[in-house]
Amino acid sequence: MSFLDHLEELRWHLIRSFASIFIFAIIAFVSKDFIFHELILGPSRTDFWTYRMLCELGEKIGSTVLCIESLPFEIQSRTMTGQFTMHITASFVIGLILAFPYFFWEIWRFIKPALYSTEKNLTRGAVFFVTLLFVSGILFGYYIVSPLSINFLSNYSIDPSIKNQFDIISYVSTVTMLVLACGLMFQLPMVVYFLAKAGIVTPELMIFFRRHSVVVILVISAILTPPDVMSQILVALPIMLLYEVSIVIARVVVRRKRKREQRLAKRD
Repeated sequence: MSFLDHLEELRWHLIRSFASIFIFAIIAFVSKDFIFHELILGPSRTDFWTYRMLCELGEKIGSTVLCIESLPFEIQSRTMTGQFTMHITASFVIGLILAFPYFFWEIWRFIKPALYSTEKNLTRGAVFFVTLLFVSGILFGYYIVSPLSINFLSNYSIDPSIKNQFDIISYVSTVTMLVLACGLMFQLPMVVYFLAKAGIVTPELMIFFRRHSVVVILVISAILTPPDVMSQILVALPIMLLYEVSIVIARVVVRRKRKREQRLAKRD
């Protein structure tokens, strides 16, 4: 294929990818009762799944500290277009999340033919693992980071006379940012896998920069999360764990690569 043919092929892959996001966004837009009341506004109510599980855990260990009985804040729309704007934004984010597996699959279909047969074998299951990590990150962000962050921020007070009245734009932006950030940050093992395959990253290099990575992860978590320490730690801890998992992945990749090189050397 010529360069222009490649561009034409890429264009159609991108069109189908963005069309899938648009379709899911429309479905989310017309399902606003479920999307907003049950999904987005769910962590703002004490009957949310995470709060109920924490309460049950508190009952089992004989402590009421974990039971969240109130979330002292109100959600308001302070601009005329606030609710409509958030309706569109939230629908787009939901569409992006739901279409991500297909989106990545389309991009992978464009990249895969350019790989050698050995490279195709080594990257088998890439779509599955990328999707699995993304979904895991989304669920972690929605059921762990978001509700605990909302609970912390709604109960934080510098003076009893100040009431928490959050704007709908601020609330939705915070929830979507936390969820998407976790989904993307959970891709670290796959990124390290491909970099190790390319010989750019080695386990020794990752171990050497382990201390530096802690600082970088904390900084990135601080940027992606609301301005509170708890949210930052909740996002940073699993990323640090994924970094350790990535070291193991890089070690396995490098070991297999060296064994393959040794076999080829013996044949020669």
